[in-house]
Parts: sequence; structure tokens; C-alpha cells
Amino acid sequence: MREVAVLGIGQTKFGELWDRSFREIGIEAGLEALVDAKLSSADLGALYLGNMASGTLLDQEHIAPLILDYAGLAGRHLPAMRVEGGGASGALALHQGYLAVASGLYDFVVVGGAEKLTDVPDSAAAGITSSAADHEWEVVFGATLPGLWALIARRHMHLFGTTREDLARVAVHDHEMGSRNPNAHYRNRISLEQVVGASPVAEPLGMLDCAPLSDGAAAVVLGPLDVARRHTDTPIRIAASQVATDTMALQHRDDLTTLASTVVAGRRAFEQARRAPKDVRVAEIHDAYTISALLALEDLGFAEKGRAGPDFASGRFGLRGDLTVNPSGGLKAQGRPFGAVGVAQVVEIVRQLRGEAKDRQVPGATLGLAHDVGGTGATSVVHLLERVP
Repeated sequence: MREVAVLGIGQTKFGELWDRSFREIGIEAGLEALVDAKLSSADLGALYLGNMASGTLLDQEHIAPLILDYAGLAGRHLPAMRVEGGGASGALALHQGYLAVASGLYDFVVVGGAEKLTDVPDSAAAGITSSAADHEWEVVFGATLPGLWALIARRHMHLFGTTREDLARVAVHDHEMGSRNPNAHYRNRISLEQVVGASPVAEPLGMLDCAPLSDGAAAVVLGPLDVARRHTDTPIRIAASQVATDTMALQHRDDLTTLASTVVAGRRAFEQARRAPKDVRVAEIHDAYTISALLALEDLGFAEKGRAGPDFASGRFGLRGDLTVNPSGGLKAQGRPFGAVGVAQVVEIVRQLRGEAKDRQVPGATLGLAHDVGGTGATSVVHLLERVP
């Protein structure tokens, strides 16, 4: 297997992009990544596109060749594949692109993620969100994705004494980081009191504990590490790419406060990279709900079980802490276009490792982690990225 590097990155703004089409944002991100990699479309071997719900949202399936066609590349007859895995669709697409380059099947591939979520009513969007849960055992009985994460939060509070303020600090932190990110959906700072006092969604989660539904796209260009310096001055090696799954329905799990898929994907990733959690300086983690951020930190080995909340309170995960979490603003502030999230996380890690993140730059970052989740943890994807000296 060849070693794989990220050669180029691209991303649109995340938010309510009512004046931009799905095709437009997907192509914008992909072209930006190609330019960044100093490559042309003639160099590409394939496209992998992460997307969760284009059929429901846009009445358009078969979207990977659609993007190439609209970009004027239909005549190249490239392999183009859509990858779906709920909220982890983009991260799964990246895993597929990584395997394609590592195996030698293709030399250069574009991995993109795109979603348009704000063009439908809120009720329709909520239904799309909940489709990432188990329809037969959960959704058909009225469970929503926020409601299921609220059950997890309640159990975590019961077992470990996690407080409402512990949850709220995640949102406060993310909005502080998002205020520094020009691509973020939300760039406003919020207070602990605002989060705790926000309108309830599913107790104990309020409106400000939940990430927004966003439009947006992100893309990366992957290629062999041994030629990376021809295309970038700062090659970023994909040190690990791992996927793990678990049961869809919460009722079939032994422990509601542990996402076994994250534990396993994280362990496999650290084993593949021959590194440990203590080596990571910056991480983009799944925080669609504030409780999911606490679980991620605990399940990935960055905090003891039940201690992620107090660790947030201590400042450990801030810009000057031991581990800076979600410098992009995370899903909570940067935004949550399902198919784009996992790719955008890697875009942010690459910026950090290159030293290009400006006033949200994490000092001394050479190893970063990206973690994304589909549903309530039926799928988890972990990538470790390392700056090459």
C-alpha cells in the first residue's frame, strides 16, 4: 500500500446559500482544491462525492456524474461515485478515496462533500435528519435524532454527574472558534447563560445545543506521498483512515454513553499511525449535539469517561490548551451540511498543519485528528493527518 497525502483543499462558505445551486457549490470547492494542488482535471483518476440526501432534498439522484458533467468533464469518462453514510458521508467518501490511491488504482483523486439543506421547510429537514436513525425501531415511534441524543445526554448525566453547564460550554467554545472562521455559518459568540436558557428541543438539549442545518461543500485532492512535493510545499500525510460501525438502534447497545464505533475506529487509527491520543495537538470532532462532543473526546481517549465536561471547564480544549478542539467552530458553528462535514473537518486540519489558520491557528500542531459520526454512532470515521517534515 502506498502512503497517501492531501495535496489540495477547497471549501465554500457554510450557511444559508439560497442563491447558490448544489452544482455550483460542489464545483467551486473542487476547483479550489485542484488549483491548490497545482493539478488540472486531466490529471484526475476519479471522483468520490459524499452526500446524504440529494434525492429527498433536490429530487436528484445520480449526483456524482452530474457534478462532473456540469464542470465540463463528461468527456473524460471518469469514474464518479456517490458515498452515503448519514452525517458521516463525506468522511466515508474520503476513506474510499484514500483506499483508491493507497492501492495504486488511481494516482490522483478528488474527494468532495456537498449538501443543500436549507431549501426545504424545517419539518422536512427534521425528517431527513432523523432518517439517519433506525426507522423501524426508533423513528416510526416518534423518536427524532435530537431526541435520541437527548436520551444519551440524560444517561451521561445520571452516571457521571454531567451538568447542563458542562454541555453548554461545548457550544460556547464552538461559537468562539467559529467567530474566527470566515467560512462559518455562525460567527457570533454566545454565553453560557444563553445556551442554558435557550428554547428546549429535547430535554436536556436546547436550541443552542444543536448544530444548524447548512448548505455547503468541501473538497480535497489526494495523491501519492512520494510525489507530493511537486504539488505542495507542505505535504500532509494521511497517517490513518479507519471506519467502524455499531447497531443502528440505541436499544440494542450495552452502554448508551459509549459509541463503540468511535472507540474501535479511534483505536484502529492510532494503531495504524503508531501514535497515541497524547500526540494529537488539534482535533475536529463530531459535535452535532453538545453531548456528542463530550462522548467523542472520551471515546477517542482524550478524556476519561465522564470527565470531558470538567475538562472543557478547565480550558484544556481551548486554543491554548493541551488539545485544541474544533478550531473551525465544529458542526455547531461552522455548520452542518451532512455530506460536506467530514471533508471540511479534514480541510481545517490541513490548514492547521500547514500553519494557514490565521487567528485560530493552533501553535505547534503537527498531528491532527478528524472524527465524524453517522446517526447516533452506527458509523464512525477517524482520520489522522500528519505534517511531513
